Amino acid sequence: MTVMETGSALAESQYTISEVAAETGLTAHTLRWYERIGLMPHIDRSHTGQRRYRDRDLRWLTFLGKLRTTGMPVADMVRYAELVRAGDHTFAERQALLERTRRDVRARIEELQDTLAVLDHKIGSYAVARSEAAVSAEAAAGACGP
Repeated sequence: MTVMETGSALAESQYTISEVAAETGLTAHTLRWYERIGLMPHIDRSHTGQRRYRDRDLRWLTFLGKLRTTGMPVADMVRYAELVRAGDHTFAERQALLERTRRDVRARIEELQDTLAVLDHKIGSYAVARSEAAVSAEAAAGACGP
């Protein structure tokens, strides 16, 4: 059972940094860095000082992972986190930041599609060249035959 599956609807589960690292694929170092730079909200601590992550923290980390996948700069991710903490009056600014990121993602997708078309063309030209070379080799072998 994964960390995400162990959460209870009645009481939010708590997870150690090593459990969160195993679940998310992030290192403990990265999780601490996220906290230091302001990407993570306040993380509760146990009576011994160990970080105790909650389900909401795991959901936030999942969202941050999606933002990382978009290529959003860390500074923009931190700004977004600051806006979330600032409250509902920042909806317009959060939306604008995400819309700008969406435009960037769409532009990258278009660039990748163009790149894929070039690769497909080049692969196709090699397939034709190999086929023609095979036919030529067969013809040459037949001309030199017994």
